[in-house]
Amino acid sequence: MSLRAKLLRLALRLFKHRGKRRLLDLATARRRLRLLEPLVPGPSRGTRTETLDADGVNAVRIAAPGARDDACILHFHGGGYVIGSAPLYRDFTWRISAAARASVLYFDYRLAPEHPFPAALDDAVTVYRWLARRIGPQRIAFLGDSAGGGLMLGTLHRLRDEGLPLPAATVAISPWTDLALTGPSLQSNAASDPMMDATRFPTFADYYLGGADPCHPYASPLYGDASGLPPTLIHVGGDEVLCDDATRMAARMKEAGCDVEVELWPFMPHAWHLYARILPEGREAIARAGAFVQDRLGD
Repeated sequence: MSLRAKLLRLALRLFKHRGKRRLLDLATARRRLRLLEPLVPGPSRGTRTETLDADGVNAVRIAAPGARDDACILHFHGGGYVIGSAPLYRDFTWRISAAARASVLYFDYRLAPEHPFPAALDDAVTVYRWLARRIGPQRIAFLGDSAGGGLMLGTLHRLRDEGLPLPAATVAISPWTDLALTGPSLQSNAASDPMMDATRFPTFADYYLGGADPCHPYASPLYGDASGLPPTLIHVGGDEVLCDDATRMAARMKEAGCDVEVELWPFMPHAWHLYARILPEGREAIARAGAFVQDRLGD
């Protein structure tokens, strides 16, 4: 573990303990995150950014220098299904674009609790159909982090069930795959996880589900039939509270005959890729994810 990773873990732990003392309502949390958006560093020089309307869903296309025009990564953002915006991810999306030599399409799915399940899923399917009409499924990869990883896998289940061609590859970063909250690591890693407070998960799950079954495979892909899903790379930190969500999902996919790779990164915080500007492990993880996507999108 790098020195920067150690320092980041200390900082995240301080924020975690402070957050336990001062619980913010959702409106305040969203407002504060909007204030942070201008502080997020922009992409590298030469990166092209374009705002799009993907059949009624707001989206942003990001293409780093060297990115192919005929290959695209559809990005499912995290945020517990209740927060998330393109500016908060702009230092991440261009890095994935550069690593995979493909453009990235970020999209704003509708957020809970105002828009509960399956609103986000419907938006994801809409955007994928829109994108697939333009470059074809064989030139598309999915990438999702945290709740976005769960949404991504749930979307794959629905696309397969509806008989639609699936993307060529998927990458899940610290995915939340079980809204029933049965993973042992939610308790066993509660103290060691420097960032995530598992006691808040039931609230986020309730916001998103809106009364739906937490074991519905489109909401919690861990409970679905994974057969036929595309090649998948899963990254998760070894002491994350969501570690078991990732490893159990990988095991289920392997049992179904899927091509899946799972990498446990010791001591890495939740979705550490997002800290790539300061974290060498974040840059390495993005490079590995980019290589995985490149290999499967082909020339």
